[in-house]
Amino acid sequence: MRNFFKVLVIIITMFLGKSLNSFANLKVGLVLSTGGLGDKSFNDSAYRGLEMAKKDLGIDFKYVEPKNSLEDEEFLREYAEAGYDFIIGVGFPMRDAIENVARDYPELKFAMIDNTTSEENVKNLLFRESEGSFLMGALAAMMSKNGAIGFVGGIDIPLINKFKDGYEEGAKYINPEIKVLSAYIGGTSAFSDPLKANEMATMQIKQGADVLYHAAGGSGLGVLEAAKDNGIYAIGVDSDQDDFVKGTVLTSMMKNVDIAVYNTVQSILNNEFIGGDFYYGLEEGGVGTTDFRNTKDIIGAEKIERLKLIIEKIKSKEIVIK
Repeated sequence: MRNFFKVLVIIITMFLGKSLNSFANLKVGLVLSTGGLGDKSFNDSAYRGLEMAKKDLGIDFKYVEPKNSLEDEEFLREYAEAGYDFIIGVGFPMRDAIENVARDYPELKFAMIDNTTSEENVKNLLFRESEGSFLMGALAAMMSKNGAIGFVGGIDIPLINKFKDGYEEGAKYINPEIKVLSAYIGGTSAFSDPLKANEMATMQIKQGADVLYHAAGGSGLGVLEAAKDNGIYAIGVDSDQDDFVKGTVLTSMMKNVDIAVYNTVQSILNNEFIGGDFYYGLEEGGVGTTDFRNTKDIIGAEKIERLKLIIEKIKSKEIVIK
């Protein structure tokens, strides 16, 4: 009987060890969007989510930085052929590439950020950018002295217009007469051209805009610089950009890609992974503001409290964003 229990203990220990090792050895491949690491935006946020998963959950991961979208499928396929368990593509241009590779490797798990596909082994991580941008517009309108604010986007597409439209709607919720200027960078380097973004922002400032918001990835840093150089306020996006120009950046519209990535890794380890669309808004902690650590006194407690009230009204559907 003692020998039986010894054998049983050994078997259980081996099973648990194998199970834990399989979790620890989960291999994740990350294909970043154009602009790569250091964009202080959604690429950095996706990477941060995997860093958190590595620390907390013991996964292994690697990442690549494509020079352009033509390399996306090549890198995704390399990860699949190398036997990675979970592969992530960052950015809406990844759709066709992820769809093609996921279809060829149905046994693997994929995630796509900011776009959607019907492939059953792909989890589409989507965000309610219009909710967070509504808050940014409301703040911009409260802080504007000229009655004019600006927006610089990467490309004129539905995803970026969710930022713009939410921003404009939030601003007009505060001041129905406010003027909202908008411009798009465009071209093949729309999300990695801070010089062009700076030029567009400067043009809006000359037209009277005294608060600027961007949805342009790494290009948006040029918008923040233009605000600093002209002594007006700006609002960051995707990641916490408040410290980029302290006192100039009022807050950042946090798009918590890191939380979505981390949660997806956790769902795989818990055998709870499901493909399909998953939305992250204010209610899910997917979007929001920063803590105003550099600008509490500049904005003032009254305006911050008003923003908090707006958040609760959006969550309760008292404010419905069109």
